[in-house]
Amino acid sequence: MFKISDLAKRDIINLADGARLGPVKDVHINSDDGTVKAIVLRGQKKKYFGLMGIGQDIVVPWEKIRKIGVDAVLVDVEMLRKN
Repeated sequence: MFKISDLAKRDIINLADGARLGPVKDVHINSDDGTVKAIVLRGQKKKYFGLMGIGQDIVVPWEKIRKIGVDAVLVDVEMLRKN
């Protein structure tokens, strides 16, 4: 068993390409039954004209999570939906 807040301490790794996707920013929860629907990852900041810009958040559906380990969460996503 784990707490949702513990997800913020783990690396999120995409099994499709081995990329580290970024930290957990938020969790989407179904208001009807309380189940977790998705995790929201903080998008990577991109540079525009030499300045830091704002990255778009990445939404990973809960069913795409394959394993929650001590140090990392493995997800299997080909195409990510942007929030």
